[in-house]
Amino acid sequence: MLLVIGGGIGGMTTALAVAQAGFDVHVVEQSPEFGEIGAGIQLAPNALRVLDRLGLLPALDEVWVRPHNIVFRHTDTGKHLGTIDLGPAFHRHFGQPYVVLHRGDLLDTLLGACRDNPRITLEAGREVVDVREDGQTWFADGTGLRADGVVGADGLWSRTRALVSDDEPICSAYVAYRGTAPATESDVDDEVIWIGPGKHIVQYPIRRGELRNQVAVFRSSRYGPGSEDWGTPDELLEAFATSCAPVRAAIEGIPTGRRWPMYDRLPIDTWTKGRVTLLGDAAHPMLQYLAQGACQAIEDADCLARHLSEEDGAIDAAFAGYQAERITRTAQVQTVARAWGEIWHADDLIIPALRDRVFARRATDDYTDLTWLYQR
Repeated sequence: MLLVIGGGIGGMTTALAVAQAGFDVHVVEQSPEFGEIGAGIQLAPNALRVLDRLGLLPALDEVWVRPHNIVFRHTDTGKHLGTIDLGPAFHRHFGQPYVVLHRGDLLDTLLGACRDNPRITLEAGREVVDVREDGQTWFADGTGLRADGVVGADGLWSRTRALVSDDEPICSAYVAYRGTAPATESDVDDEVIWIGPGKHIVQYPIRRGELRNQVAVFRSSRYGPGSEDWGTPDELLEAFATSCAPVRAAIEGIPTGRRWPMYDRLPIDTWTKGRVTLLGDAAHPMLQYLAQGACQAIEDADCLARHLSEEDGAIDAAFAGYQAERITRTAQVQTVARAWGEIWHADDLIIPALRDRVFARRATDDYTDLTWLYQR
C-alpha cells in the first residue's frame, strides 16, 4: 500500500494514477475535509495528456474554458505587447488545448474519481507529525500507519521534505491578491496578462465562462523576513496607482481579505530517502510565472505510477526511477519560472525594451519557446 500525504491536486492525481496502475493507495489530508483554496488554475497540454489518460477530460470539459488567446499588455500604458494563439493551430501543434478553470472544479473531479476507485482510501482530518524513512508515519492523534512507500505531496511547507533537506521556503517579496467576479458581456474569452515594473495582473474566464478570475501580484517595498506587515491592501493600490484605466478598474474589484505571499525553494539533488519520496510543491515549489505548479505535480503523478508499474511495485526501484526522470526537468521549470518573473517585472531600461521587441516580432502561432515545456 502506498501512503500519499496531502489531498490536493498533486496528491489526488497520484492516488488515481497509482490506483489505475493496479496498486492500493491511502490518502491522508490534514484539513477537516478535502477541498481547494483559491480560484483559477491554468492547465497546459503537458498536464492535459495525463488527465486524458486518467479518463477525466469529459468531466472537466463541462466546467473549463478554452481561451482563444493569451494576450500580453503593459500595465501602465495599456500597449499590446504580444499574443499567443491558443486556437486550432495550438491544438494541432501540441495535441491538447490550453484550458483555464476553477481549482475547486478540478479537485472535485479528481476527488470524485478517487472515491469511485475501490483501491483508494481517503481520510481527511489526519495531521501527520512524523515520517520515517522506513515508511512508518505518525499522526497528531497518536496513531501510526506503516506503508510500503510514502509520497509527501504536502505542499510548499512540507513536513515530509525535512527527511531529505533542511532548507526553507524563499520569499520573493511579491504578494498576490486574487478573486473572482461574475462575467460581464464585455469580457472576452482570452487570458489577458498585464505586465509592468514590479507588478502584473492576470485575467481569464472560468467555470464555463460564468466567472472572471483575476490575480494581481506586486513587489512589496515593505517586505522584511519574519514580518507580516507587508504586501497590504494599501500597498496593492499604491503599486497599481500609475496603471492604465482598465487595470486600475480591475484592481478595485479584487478582494483584499487575504493575501498570498509568493514563495519557492531552490532545486535540490534528491527527493527520496528510503521508502519516502516527494511530489509536487513538496519536491519542487516554483513561482507562478509559467503557470506550471499544478501541471508539474500532475506530470509527477503520471511518472511515479508508470515506474511503479514497470517495477512491479518495487518501491526502491520505482522511487529511484521516478526521481531520476523528473528531477532535472522540474529544476529547469523552477529556474525558468524565476527568470520569467524577472523579465515581466523588470524596471530598468534594457530588459523591458528587449522583451517588448521580442514580443512584437513573434508570430501568434510561433510556439518555439513553449515546446520544451508543453511537448511531453
